[in-house]
Amino acid sequence: MAVAKRRIWGWMAFDWASQPFYTLGLTFIFGPYFAVVATEYFLGTGMEEAAADAQAQWVWSLGQTVAGLLIAFTAPFLGAFADNSGRKMPWIAFFSVIYVIATAMLWGLTPDGSALIFMLVMFYVGFFAAESALNFVNAILPSLGNEKEVGRISGSGAAFGYWGGVTSLFIMLLLLAENDEGVTLLGNAPLFGLNPDLREGTRSVGPFIAVWYVIFIIPFFMFVRDDPTAPRKSTRLGAVWGELMETLRSVFHRKSLLNFLVGSMFYRDALNALYAFGGVYAALVLDWQTIQIGVFGIIAAIAAAVSTWVGGLCDQRYGPKPVIRVCVWVLIAVSVVIVSMSRDAIFGLPFAEGSNVPDIIFYICGVCIGGAGGALYAASRSMMVRHTHPERPAEAFGLFALTGKATAFLAPALITVFTIMTGSNQLGFLPVIFLFLFGLFLLRFVNKDGDRAEWSAS
Repeated sequence: MAVAKRRIWGWMAFDWASQPFYTLGLTFIFGPYFAVVATEYFLGTGMEEAAADAQAQWVWSLGQTVAGLLIAFTAPFLGAFADNSGRKMPWIAFFSVIYVIATAMLWGLTPDGSALIFMLVMFYVGFFAAESALNFVNAILPSLGNEKEVGRISGSGAAFGYWGGVTSLFIMLLLLAENDEGVTLLGNAPLFGLNPDLREGTRSVGPFIAVWYVIFIIPFFMFVRDDPTAPRKSTRLGAVWGELMETLRSVFHRKSLLNFLVGSMFYRDALNALYAFGGVYAALVLDWQTIQIGVFGIIAAIAAAVSTWVGGLCDQRYGPKPVIRVCVWVLIAVSVVIVSMSRDAIFGLPFAEGSNVPDIIFYICGVCIGGAGGALYAASRSMMVRHTHPERPAEAFGLFALTGKATAFLAPALITVFTIMTGSNQLGFLPVIFLFLFGLFLLRFVNKDGDRAEWSAS
């Protein structure tokens, strides 16, 4: 029993170690900083402000699109290869090394934007490595408990990760990330003599993410091991490819799995767009500075930690499907508000000049995005376990990653098109609402118990 508990805690340590990449990197520190640097860079080329804002958002979405497609096409094959070899840990270690190197290099995004595209590439190399490692970590989840326990473990692990995000964000805001006046949230210059004029406090987010991961991933590698009794098959590329193709063909004969994979493909794509562009929206539409966005991030991450844990308990009692439904409806409501609000008005109703009402509304949106998004992620992971063959978990989560990333280009591309067509950062979010609704519709055809009964009978 003690070994099993240590294994669960070790598995949860991965979420704690990797979450700062998403909290600090993708959403609240590096992403908005990249948007500001990119906008200033494009302004320097002679663009007008609105065009420069749209171009900055377009470049960021292009990076997300390319990285998502790479993950989509590699994840199922890597998962099948890992299942055949019976080994996942070497892959996790391999992608961890790439992740640490790529994130450490983000220090190079200077305010003049001289390395803008190279830093964009490095960020999404880190993103690719983080997501690839996560696929193998998720494949360990089915072995950590029975059907009811898995929902609680998934929710608790994700909640633990969000607390890691909150803690790391606190440290960045209090000690390192500076505002336009060159001081941190405490009113001091960044630690270690970092130069605020060169935004070195904010730029340290990359090395900070790398060091955080190196320290806190240790329990994972200490307590989590590959199952030595796992069946091993041929690892010849032809054999692995053949088994993967057989699995893909079988998906079309499994109505519940097919609808879940396709439905989750759309609602996860929409959620990732909210994560990736939330901070960018705050910077470009509401004119928020790094520290203000960071405070927003803390509130959202705390909400995510609490609601994800509660969602895990609800998953254990009611199953993952009702949890997913509630979360998607909350995110649809938030998306409607984002599309309808600017610094000056909401739903066409003007704010008083200098009003802080749009800021308050967006803080509430942050709570809803963090809370519903965290619980949605954990419940979706739990639902995938219910559709997973016990002998092919890595391949199954590779398919989960495939459908989560195969259309990763869709939301960013649609946001790009709508932003260019409307010339508005707010209206650029309209496609997100449609993706959520389509995912919710397909969820109707998903069996709340998945395929577990079928696997048990066989």
